[in-house]
Amino acid sequence: MNMQAMLKQAQALQKDMMKVKDEIDNTEFEGVSSFVKVIVMGNKSLKSVEIDADSLDKDDVEALQDMIVVAINDANKKIDAEMEKKMGKFGNIPGLF
Repeated sequence: MNMQAMLKQAQALQKDMMKVKDEIDNTEFEGVSSFVKVIVMGNKSLKSVEIDADSLDKDDVEALQDMIVVAINDANKKIDAEMEKKMGKFGNIPGLF
């Protein structure tokens, strides 16, 4: 295979990878913890936080803070799993993302 064909193949692979990454970045992932639900975009930006006030003791702010952290981490794990699932087919290319 000549260098020009290899370069063209690498560019096509990069294009495919960017398409998959964009798809993941624009997907919403839901993280849930007890009475907290968060929506995190695939690029790990927090979109929304929903609290089930009926399940919440109004004086328990510290527990609420902990549940928000757990819910966000849950959503981030789902993003990482989706990224691995979809980007794993491209192999491990250091420094790409």
